[in-house]
Amino acid sequence: MPPPFDKPAVAVPGAVVKRYLPWVVATALFMEQLDSTIVNTAVPAMAASLGVEPLSLKAVVASYIVSLAVGIPISGWIADRFGTRRVFSTAVALFTIASMACGLSVNLTMLIASRILQGLGAAMMTPVGRLAIVRTFAKSELLVAMNFVIIPALIGPLLGPTVGGLIVHWVSWREIFFVNIPMGIAALVIIHRYMPDYHGDGRRPLDFVGLVLFGSGMAILSWLLEIFGEHEITILQGASLLALSLSLLTAYVWHAQQIAHPLINLSLFRLRTFRVSVGGGLVTRLGIGGMPFLLPLLYQLGLGLPAWESGLLTMPSALAAMGMKFLSARVLRRYGFRSTLMINTILVGTTICTFSLVSPSTPLAAIVLLAFAQGFFNSLQFSSVNGMAYADIAAKDTSMATSIASTMQQLSLSFGLAAASLVAGWYLGDVSQTDADAVRSALHKTFLTVGAVTMISSLAFWTLKPGDGDNVSRGQRPVAGT
Repeated sequence: MPPPFDKPAVAVPGAVVKRYLPWVVATALFMEQLDSTIVNTAVPAMAASLGVEPLSLKAVVASYIVSLAVGIPISGWIADRFGTRRVFSTAVALFTIASMACGLSVNLTMLIASRILQGLGAAMMTPVGRLAIVRTFAKSELLVAMNFVIIPALIGPLLGPTVGGLIVHWVSWREIFFVNIPMGIAALVIIHRYMPDYHGDGRRPLDFVGLVLFGSGMAILSWLLEIFGEHEITILQGASLLALSLSLLTAYVWHAQQIAHPLINLSLFRLRTFRVSVGGGLVTRLGIGGMPFLLPLLYQLGLGLPAWESGLLTMPSALAAMGMKFLSARVLRRYGFRSTLMINTILVGTTICTFSLVSPSTPLAAIVLLAFAQGFFNSLQFSSVNGMAYADIAAKDTSMATSIASTMQQLSLSFGLAAASLVAGWYLGDVSQTDADAVRSALHKTFLTVGAVTMISSLAFWTLKPGDGDNVSRGQRPVAGT
């Protein structure tokens, strides 16, 4: 029998584990989130170095996203079977080795293969790291611990394009991948010393049919979202693949109801706090996920700022996100999840809408202040929905819950990028990118639309009850019922 999941298999005091575990999980998550976006700015340099067309490098980006979509759902089962310590350390090692292989790639085939391995490593890191956090900390301590984990999810996509651009400008595109090596080695050292080893309470059989149905459906959907708006496929081809993806996912829903141990246990959605966290968070992230795409367009095409200055304007959001982790627990302790999420979702949407007022005459200080406000509210939103997700989850279901939550979060960010592209493309129409006034006007309408949708998503949090999640935010016993 494997050891029970509530007994760490490390010979160090629990307080020491709690001190270091959030940092190592945050480091791994930062590497994963950074690599989701850092490659985009290096595509021209990579194409020239490898002697291929820039468009062919789309597969380098898409292969990473597809690997994440396929690997995340099975991560919970693997962690239960082999233990969080072994799986997490293997994932970090695989990610680090694959990063080195990416940087050493001599042709496109080698680079794509390395990115697939890198994506599979990343797919194990995030949910298994969160699983270790949830099982290590009591629910009354979970919010503070989760604050360390959500920061990389916020600043990684913001810093990726900027960091990638600076690296390519000063050295070469290969260093984009090499920067992961020292972080990965440091993480492995800490994992070996402080990572607890949790197993499931029984050997759950692998739902192979469910893995094929759900994994294939998610892979096709993620790939479509990644290439959305490009002309590589026709409308008919895109519609056919979308129909195929939805059919596979629908087949999985039916399949999951027929067996005792499905890959993804959909019955967890009967829990109100989990259902609202995942569902409401999905819609809210549509707006948040689109901002890393929309803001560079506004700054560079609408305001005429150089790329380096556009990148620097993402820094206030990152700083605010890091600062918010010191305040979010106090806010939630005082107001609870329901009131906080209802109001903060509207504030997130309001900041998005406010970017429609940014013009060449807007003082730089005002733009910085707006970016700071956006990072502040986004951080509180992520902290709230991530913490509430586990409020009513039983210990035996934590691995399943982390797989679901991580899958939906990854999908929501892709949806956000696709939605922002769709709305911006609709308003831009045939507008020339050299017409700054027309581009700026179209982007202003895009911000208003995306912000309005984000504010409407606050209605999902009205379905919460006042005491929901108080065992996480206030250390109280959970409210009965679903």
